[in-house]
Amino acid sequence: MNQGVDLAAAVNRCAVLREPGVVVIEDREVPQPGPGQVVVAIGAVGICGSDVHYYEHGRIGDFVLREPMVIGHESAGTVVATGENVDPARVGELVALEPGVPCKSCAQCLAGRYNLCPDMRFFATPPVDGSIATFVAVDAGFAHPAGEGLSAEQAAMAEPVAVGVWAARKAQVSVGDSVLITGAGPVGLFAAQVARAFGASSVTLTDLSDYRLEVAAELGFATRRADESGSGQNFDVLLECSGAAPAFRSGMRALGPNGRAVVIGMGSDELPLEVAALQGKELTVQGVFRYRNCYAAALELLRSGAVQTAPVLTHRFGLEETEAALTLARREPASLKAVVVL
Repeated sequence: MNQGVDLAAAVNRCAVLREPGVVVIEDREVPQPGPGQVVVAIGAVGICGSDVHYYEHGRIGDFVLREPMVIGHESAGTVVATGENVDPARVGELVALEPGVPCKSCAQCLAGRYNLCPDMRFFATPPVDGSIATFVAVDAGFAHPAGEGLSAEQAAMAEPVAVGVWAARKAQVSVGDSVLITGAGPVGLFAAQVARAFGASSVTLTDLSDYRLEVAAELGFATRRADESGSGQNFDVLLECSGAAPAFRSGMRALGPNGRAVVIGMGSDELPLEVAALQGKELTVQGVFRYRNCYAAALELLRSGAVQTAPVLTHRFGLEETEAALTLARREPASLKAVVVL
């Protein structure tokens, strides 16, 4: 093992979700790198809607919080130790952590669809601990070098940006496309920037929040309120980021012939499909589950400035304030994404 800090003398402070509505800060064992692993000193972790959902409800679908779990999965930090079969020169490297490590041997993994691995171990998805911690150990192949010019906060956003990259790839966004994005939250704002970088000639965002629409407009996108009808029909692509059934319905109606829709947002258990439009315009509807092979592209978009994080990262908290970060939206409507800075 090669290490840049004395892990034996280190303290691993962690934000632990003990039960719905209860987060405690406690010391846990400092991880040691196993073969093929690195230990990362975490620098920043973004708060995602799924983190908030676990905090409020203790479950998402079949994933149920049954024992205390370290929260957080949008993370970046510095490699401080390497295990066997890992280049020791990686110590000191700023890395963005892809939070899901697959088994690498199941049918889905062998077919290249590792995001669909049934045995995926994903940060902060019960029973797997997350990354709001001083140190985490992770497969070295999923600790992606951030490269020059990025801060830990920016590198941590490779996770939600990767969601946008995967959705844009699934929708085959290309030069000249007109793109409609329903939901101008953090994922929608990142997906919009990705779509523009992929060559979309126009990107329009809808939302019910005037504040979110103002941020979208500041980023140079067309906007309209989701509860208002408007022009701009016959879009080539719909990226549904709100999770709201009415937004999906209106978005599907706005697609033109051969339109492609990708469902990103999680909210409604069922979404309405108007068969006449689906068949008459030969629409395509796809779901996405996380992402695969998207981190390199996400980091390049961040490094180049094609995707900006500053307008989206609105609030920062220390590790001891993790619970305040999780409840930010309750208190502050003029907010987008909270970041825990370690």
